[in-house]
Amino acid sequence: MLFSERVFCGQLTLGEVGRRVLLAGWVDAFRDHGGLLFIHLRDRSGIVQIVFSPEIAAADVCRRAAGLRAEYCIAVRGEVKQRREGTENPHIETGSMEVLVTELEVLSESDALPFAVSDKAMVAGAPSAGTDTVAEDLRLQYRYLDIRRTSMRDNLIARHRIFQCVRDFLDSRGFVEIETPVLTMSTPEGARDYLVPSRVHPENFYALPQSPQLFKQLLMIGGMERYFQLARCFRDEDLRPNRQPEFTQLDIEASFIDEEFLYELIEELTVRMFAVGGITLPRPFARMTHAEAMDTTGSDRPDLRFGLRFVDVTSVFAQTRYSIFRQILERGGCIKGINIQGQSGQLSKNVLQNEYAKEIVPSFGAKGMTWMRVEDGKFESNIVQFFSELELEALRGKFSAADGDVLILIADPSHATVTSALGQLRLHLANRLGLIPSNSFCPVWITEFPLFEATDEGGVTSSHHPFTAPDRADFDPKNIEELLSLRSRAYDLVINGEELGGGSIRINDRDLQRRIFAALGLTEAETKEKFGFFLRAFDFGAPPHGGLALGMDRAVSMILKTPSIREVIAFPKNRGAACPLTGAPSPVKREQLAELGLLNLGSQDVLPGTAENENRIDRLSWVSRIGLSADERPGMEDVLAQADALALLAAQNAGEGEALYTVAPVANRTRPGIQEKCSPLAETGQLLSRAPAVKGRFFKVASILE
Repeated sequence: MLFSERVFCGQLTLGEVGRRVLLAGWVDAFRDHGGLLFIHLRDRSGIVQIVFSPEIAAADVCRRAAGLRAEYCIAVRGEVKQRREGTENPHIETGSMEVLVTELEVLSESDALPFAVSDKAMVAGAPSAGTDTVAEDLRLQYRYLDIRRTSMRDNLIARHRIFQCVRDFLDSRGFVEIETPVLTMSTPEGARDYLVPSRVHPENFYALPQSPQLFKQLLMIGGMERYFQLARCFRDEDLRPNRQPEFTQLDIEASFIDEEFLYELIEELTVRMFAVGGITLPRPFARMTHAEAMDTTGSDRPDLRFGLRFVDVTSVFAQTRYSIFRQILERGGCIKGINIQGQSGQLSKNVLQNEYAKEIVPSFGAKGMTWMRVEDGKFESNIVQFFSELELEALRGKFSAADGDVLILIADPSHATVTSALGQLRLHLANRLGLIPSNSFCPVWITEFPLFEATDEGGVTSSHHPFTAPDRADFDPKNIEELLSLRSRAYDLVINGEELGGGSIRINDRDLQRRIFAALGLTEAETKEKFGFFLRAFDFGAPPHGGLALGMDRAVSMILKTPSIREVIAFPKNRGAACPLTGAPSPVKREQLAELGLLNLGSQDVLPGTAENENRIDRLSWVSRIGLSADERPGMEDVLAQADALALLAAQNAGEGEALYTVAPVANRTRPGIQEKCSPLAETGQLLSRAPAVKGRFFKVASILE
C-alpha cells in the first residue's frame, strides 16, 4: 500500500461518502457478529469504524480480519459509507460513517496487553474500559501504550497547542527564542544541583541548570533585550506528589522595563494560554502584597475563590478577663479568626469541640482554638461567659456576624503559628463545606516579598535568589535587622492557590550586587569563585532588566484540569523520582566510574585492601567485620606474630625461601575479561539460597561488631 495516499481516521467527513480511502492505525476494539466484523481503527487523529463483510471483502481478507486482536497495527483500504439511522455512535467524531474494507495488511502484531488501552465504547451507551483502576507505575512502565489512549493523546496535543500559543504571542511582542546551556557551573539557587562528571576534566563536574537565570541576564547585558525559552530545568529536591526532578518552564527576560510591563505581558499571555483550554480568566488580575496575603489567608499563594479571610481581633481582647487570651497577649501574641457564614448547621458543637478543637487544629500546629456560634442574635460557646458584652459586641462588628455564622479564633504568642494554623484550617473548612466554586479561576499577583529570610545560624538567605532587586539600595549589609526589613521587587503569579510562576526586577548595578552577596555572608573570594564571570559582565554597562518564569507543566495541568502534572508529560518520573519505563536511576559499571575517576574521588580515603602499606590488623578487622579496641590490639599483634613464625617454619620445611601462608598456589580466581556475566544459579536464586541475609541480588554481610 502507498502510504502517501493515507487518510487520517478522525478527519473523515460525510462529504467523503462513496470515496475509496487508505487508512492505517491500531485496532482499538472489535465486535464479531457472526461473519460480520466491526472494528474501531485508531490513529493520532481519532477513531473510525471499519467493517469486514463477506459480501464485500474477499474470503481471505475476512479470514485474516478474524485473527485481529487489540493493538494490532494494520492498514486497510475501503469505501466510506454513511451509517444507517439509529446505528450512529455519538461518542466518536466519525460516528455517523464507517468504512467497508476490501483490502487488509497486518503491519505488526501485538502481545497481550498489560492493561486496556481503548477508552471508547463501540456502541452508544456501553461502558468503556478506561484505565482508572490501573496502577500509575504500571502505566508509566508501559507509557508508550498509555500514550495511545485518547485522553493522554489529547493532553499532549493540547500541551503542544499551548506551547505554540506562547511562541506565537511572544514572537508578536518582539521576543527572541534563545537556547542556553544544559551543562553549566553549579551555583546556589535554592535546591540541590544534579551533577554531571566530566571525563576530559577528571574530578570536575558540570551541573544541570535549576533555571537559566544567569544566562538570561547575560543575554540582557549582551543587548538581546527580549528573550524567551521553553527551558528544561533540573532540581534535586525532596519528593512531593506533584513535583518532577526535571520540568519545563517558560523563561522570559526583558530590558528597559518595569513591573507594569511584565504584569501586562504575562496577564495577556496567561489569558491566551487558558483560552486554548476553553477557560476565560478575569482581567485585570488582582494584586496583593505578601504581607496582606499572609495576614489574611496565612499563605503566600492564597486561594481567592472563596472568602474566610482572617480578621485580627487582638485589640478586642486588650483588657480581657479570659486568662488564656490574657496570658498570650502579655507574651506579645496575637488573636485572629474567621467567620464561617451560614454554616452553623454543618458545624455542630460536637464537631467544633471534639474534632476541630481537640484534633484538627492541633495537627496544624496550634495549641487549640476558640469557637462561637451565633443563634437568635446571641453567641453560643462553652467559654462565652468569660467575655464581657463589650467584647462580644466588638466581635460581632469585626466579623459582621449574623445568625447561623460560626466564629473560630486562634491565639498564640507566635504570629507565624496563628497565621499558619488558621491558613490550613481555612483550606480544610472550604473543602469540607464545599465553599470552593467549581470551574472558577482567581488569578492574583503577590508582590513585595521580603528580600531576605533569617537563618538558624543568625544570618540571612535570599527569599527568591540573590539577583533580585531590593526596594531600596541604602542599607547596611551587616545589619541583620535592617536586612530583614527590606522588601524585594519580586512578584509571583498565583491561581487558585497554586503558584504558576514568579520573577523579579533584577539588580543591574555591580556595587549593589556585591553588597547583596556580602549580606549573604559570601567573602570576596567566594563571590569571585561562584559568580566571577557573572559580575565581570556588569562592568560593561548592564541595562535595567527583569523577567519571570512560568511552570509550564503545572500551567498545562491546571488548564486541562488533570489530577496530576504527570498526565500532561510524555515520559514523567513517578512520585519517587524514578522512571518505571527505563529503570532510571540505575547503577553503572565500575569501568564507567573508573573512567570518570569516581572510584576514589579526591584520593582522600584509602580503599580497604588496596594500599600496600596497610596495617594488617586494620585489614583483618575490616575483612572480618569485627572492630578491635585499643586494649585488644596488642593481643592480636601477638597472634599475628605467632602466625608469621608458623608460616616461616612451614616454608623452611617445604624448602621455600619465603613464609608460606597457604599450601595452594596463588592464582587469579576471577573470570577473565570485564564483561558482566550472571551465574545461572543467581538467576534461579539457588546461589544465595543458604545466605543468612540477602539484599537485592547480593549477599548481605553483618555490620562491624564493636
